[in-house]
Amino acid sequence: MIANLYRYLEDTTRIWPEKIAVEDTDRKTITYQELDRLSDRVRDRLVSLGVRPGDRVGFWIRKSIDSIAIIFGVLKAGAAYVPVDPTAPPTRNSYIFNDCAVTAIVVERRFEQVLVSALSELGATPAILVIEEAGGGGPLQQELDREDHKEKAPPVESVPVKAADLAFILYTSGSTGRPKGVQLTHLNAASFVEWCAETFALSPSDRFSSHAPFHFDLSVFDIFSSVKHAGTLLLVSEELGKQPKDLSQAISDLGITVWYSAPSILSLMAQAGALKSQDYSALRLVLFAGEVFPVIHLRSLVKCWPHVRYFNLYGPTETNVCTLYEVPTPIPEDRTEPMPIGRICSHLDGILLDADGRVVKQGTEGELCIRGPAVTQGYWNLPDQSRKCFVNVAGGTYYRTGDIAREEPGGNLRYLGRKDRMIKKRGFRVELGEIEACLYRHPSVREAAVVALPDDALGMRVHAHVTPIQGDRISLIEMKSFCSEHIPVYMIPDRFSFHPSLPRTSTDKVDYQTLKNWSEG
Repeated sequence: MIANLYRYLEDTTRIWPEKIAVEDTDRKTITYQELDRLSDRVRDRLVSLGVRPGDRVGFWIRKSIDSIAIIFGVLKAGAAYVPVDPTAPPTRNSYIFNDCAVTAIVVERRFEQVLVSALSELGATPAILVIEEAGGGGPLQQELDREDHKEKAPPVESVPVKAADLAFILYTSGSTGRPKGVQLTHLNAASFVEWCAETFALSPSDRFSSHAPFHFDLSVFDIFSSVKHAGTLLLVSEELGKQPKDLSQAISDLGITVWYSAPSILSLMAQAGALKSQDYSALRLVLFAGEVFPVIHLRSLVKCWPHVRYFNLYGPTETNVCTLYEVPTPIPEDRTEPMPIGRICSHLDGILLDADGRVVKQGTEGELCIRGPAVTQGYWNLPDQSRKCFVNVAGGTYYRTGDIAREEPGGNLRYLGRKDRMIKKRGFRVELGEIEACLYRHPSVREAAVVALPDDALGMRVHAHVTPIQGDRISLIEMKSFCSEHIPVYMIPDRFSFHPSLPRTSTDKVDYQTLKNWSEG
């Protein structure tokens, strides 16, 4: 197995140099040879800026050919890439860059001023490479030309990385109110990519969707599976990705063969995408992950695309995908319960543990724990939290997912829920505690508590219960505007309720069960 992610690009370039590697959101394209050369130039420039093996390099630009070239350029320099959500507040993104001490950042011009200001407040001084509005690879090429005109970046060799070297850090929601960085190595990602190759029979004729943003772990499949198999990666912009009718038209027009996303957008397309009016004969695989897919909408999707194979993929960012279930089609009309999450992937091992850390019997619920080459080494700069997430049992060290599951008679695992206050919304992992921490920053908030309830359209609906300091209701516009300055859009509560006080348990803790009852009322 190749445990070097940039080797996928180099190997494919040798065999398919003129094949289209990536098609941008504005339909500009780049061949494998052009992408390889552009990423080489990124590598050379980063090294000239002081990037060394083991460093971290951040980027804050929209999904584009430019960002794909940056990813491979960072990897060739022996560094780890750190992507951030382009729509997230500057305070969050600058915190991420400062937290993992990036050596350099590639940023779009429109974000430069707020980034520099936020980093200055934190006392951080990484090298910054600014490009104009990303798209098609042109702006990145032009900036590299300008920098070379001032001082040529000497060509260097790509760093011969080891399997255990860090490849990227993906920041997820944290219960302390601060995002935490999941560290993932070349081996972690490559073991998953190689498993995908065996499982899904991917080939150079495949046209892969890229719906997930690059700070989301679903993008690992999109980018590296496509490049490994000499496929074409079709970038879906954030704007298009939220429009079910336009997106369903694009899937048809672009001849996408392999689709991968969270269920929420598939649910919307099944409801409002006019799927029966388009030609989807090219589509052969639909993979979904990140949250529960309501059966009513999955059944509708299967009716529209009856020729497609459907796979339910499950796994936290720390393991990427760790279980797989192929959905039998057609789905019976009387089925109401969600699909199982399936069996442990062949490159991993998994067990279910009870509250005392003992392996449970079949049919008994327990926390799903995973070990194997795809499992993270831990969280960036959080050694105590990293240690707590692993358990030594049954002859090995397992990552504790925090998800409760049960093995059914047929051998498939059924997801039962979380053991903590983490949810999945629109495919993103959200710690309700981080939302509460945001609300407590508001000067007029005395108390705040957040609960989440199942929702067919959103997957989960987040409801914030707030007690104002002065007893007066705070305007909804003000609350949502305040939240948008501190947390990503997908974390902003869907509903707000204001109360004189919050309910308490006998031990004087917030009574979340009562709040759930209020939210359901």
